Amino acid sequence: MPRPALTPCQQWDAQLLLQAQGVRVVFLDVDGVLTDGGLYFSAEGESLKRFHTLDGHGLKMLQKAGITPAVVTGRDSAPLRLRLKQLGIEHARFGTEDKVPAAESILAELGLQWSQAAAMGDDWPDLPMLRRTCFAAAPANAHEEVLHTADWVSSRCGGEGAVRQLCDLLLAANGAYAALLAGYGT
Repeated sequence: MPRPALTPCQQWDAQLLLQAQGVRVVFLDVDGVLTDGGLYFSAEGESLKRFHTLDGHGLKMLQKAGITPAVVTGRDSAPLRLRLKQLGIEHARFGTEDKVPAAESILAELGLQWSQAAAMGDDWPDLPMLRRTCFAAAPANAHEEVLHTADWVSSRCGGEGAVRQLCDLLLAANGAYAALLAGYGT
């Protein structure tokens, strides 16, 4: 017996959806947002990163919906660059502690304004960027000052699907969530 058509089961606050409606780019920190924030090193000193597949799929869905994911991070590593390449993320700034100029250069490349940007961060270096966006988000395990600044806090921790929840919210706010979901029901 066939199952009924897929319909969205997630519900978001209407005010949040309105606030995020015009988002065209989302800036993401890496350590503590796209990863669990742990620093892992092999015996040879090679940096290792753990990424969550839910986050990766959400970022691909954003791109399908015309929302550009961008990375602005204080670190740089070969594993990060490989993961971004796999996800088709073209806009990234590495090794920058002052994230506002890095984000502004991406906005300029895209011809967008802060009023069209969302961001997710987890610690103090992310605060200036979060405060400029129209929609600031944080993973559940972010620093208290970031949690206080965020418009929305994921129920998940960094590296454990927090970015996917943000992607789903942005997709819903921009009217793409239901159509993308329906494409998986065939």
